[in-house]
Amino acid sequence: QVQLVESGGGLVQAGGSLRLSCQASGSTLNINSAGWFRQAPGKEREFVACSNWNGATTSFADSVLGRFTISRDKVKNTVYLQMNSLEPEDTAIYTCAMTRLYASPCIREIGDYFDWGQGTQVTVSS
Repeated sequence: QVQLVESGGGLVQAGGSLRLSCQASGSTLNINSAGWFRQAPGKEREFVACSNWNGATTSFADSVLGRFTISRDKVKNTVYLQMNSLEPEDTAIYTCAMTRLYASPCIREIGDYFDWGQGTQVTVSS
């Protein structure tokens, strides 16, 4: 099992940036894909971005493409979500997840992730 701890959420004005971190511990050798998901009030959780564990391939939701990037620090076992040009519509609880499953470029499906963090609030004011 993998334990995930997120940090980096907060309040930012529209157009601003935030970087979320997700540090993994435990059975990290079995991880093949890491993902970020978000859930806005009254809405279902949705896919944001993913990366295979070596960081070579990534995938993004259309709504964040070109504004968000995902990266990984292998030494720290940490995955980052850099969010630029934030919009009020990006306001949500952001949660990272990891899985031993493999797909190219990476796993996008919520149901394929088995280890989840606690979530961090991101609020973008207009």
